[in-house]
Amino acid sequence: MRPHKAAPFTSAPLLRRRAALIALAALALLPALPAGAAEPIRIGELNSYKAQAAFLDPYRKGMELALKQVNDAGGVLGRPLELISRDDGGNPGDAVRVATELLTRDKVDLLTGTFLSHVGLAVAELAKRRKVFFLAAEPLTDKLTWADGNRYTFRLRPSTYMQVAMLMPEAVKANRKRWALVYPNYEYGQSAAQTFKTLLKAAQPDVEFVAEQATPLGKIDAGPVAQAIADAKPDAVFNVLFAADLARFVREANTRKALDGTFVVSLLSGEPEYLDPLKDEAPTGWVVTGYPWYAITIPEHQAFLDAYRAAYGDYPRLGSIVGYATIKSLAAGLAKAGSTDSEKLVAAFEGLEVDGPFGPFTYRASDHQATMGAFVGTLAVKDGRGVMVDPVYIDGASVLPSDAEVSKLRPAAN
Repeated sequence: MRPHKAAPFTSAPLLRRRAALIALAALALLPALPAGAAEPIRIGELNSYKAQAAFLDPYRKGMELALKQVNDAGGVLGRPLELISRDDGGNPGDAVRVATELLTRDKVDLLTGTFLSHVGLAVAELAKRRKVFFLAAEPLTDKLTWADGNRYTFRLRPSTYMQVAMLMPEAVKANRKRWALVYPNYEYGQSAAQTFKTLLKAAQPDVEFVAEQATPLGKIDAGPVAQAIADAKPDAVFNVLFAADLARFVREANTRKALDGTFVVSLLSGEPEYLDPLKDEAPTGWVVTGYPWYAITIPEHQAFLDAYRAAYGDYPRLGSIVGYATIKSLAAGLAKAGSTDSEKLVAAFEGLEVDGPFGPFTYRASDHQATMGAFVGTLAVKDGRGVMVDPVYIDGASVLPSDAEVSKLRPAAN
């Protein structure tokens, strides 16, 4: 047997001295705060920047604009806000790892961000387990605030249920019997499709769903999908595709005339991120949720629009709104809480009122969902690009279930 080699002996005082020198060296590497400057409030933010750049590049700009406004006004609680952002890889496993690193290595005070619904759910579960405050900026699945809702998670954007409910009056008014559905086959798309079928069936019992195309996220084979819908001969289509999948589907549908004479309602398709790349190929007559920045007369939006253009020399996208409202929400919540403590932040956010670019909105105590709304309008082509015409702002509070209903939808958080 090989003899065990003993470790060299080192005295305890010498060990303590070495540890002290290492600690001093580590401190010397940290960026020095200006004399008298307060320790920043560190916001840990993670998102799918590489996978969803069309939405998240403007989102980052919106966050940075709000961050500058807050810090130029003196910060929050006498402290500047510091944003520490990381890419979550677009998948739940990486997101949980990144969020954990933000908490343990970067010592952030809270978490925010995420785009994809299954990623948001994974980070929400981590927030619950670690008892840390998490403001989900973008993921839309209803599970986030209802079935899988928890004490530490809040959501800014209107959920799939809310946006489907905003489209429902037009879908019912069209009185079409044969519907086809096309959606990305992951949590967001599945949630939206199920909500649409449930709400439409309740309003129009004789409706038929004659085709469903559930496509892999970011990898749609658009030609066969468009043809399968055409072959089913629907008189109406509910679309949930977005980003590059939406553009490919629209172009194939146009080429094959697959949707000619078909009534279409569509989530997110009026957002500039997804509409602008289509230019004059944009579909016409679709009823959509979106962001017609060029047609909004709300004073709060005009102030935001002017500031955004001055900062970036460009018009905002919906991502810009979400990023901006996220930071404004956190600043308002921190100020109300008077602390970065997660328990105090939760208490502060329940019923928190925030001034956003679409006007004031509230985070509901019952389900932690913000009442920020969205615009509904019809797509048209004008001056060689797609636009929303006759847009109407729908207040999120008007399409949310009552607190009594929420208590049944949110059993895990009760």
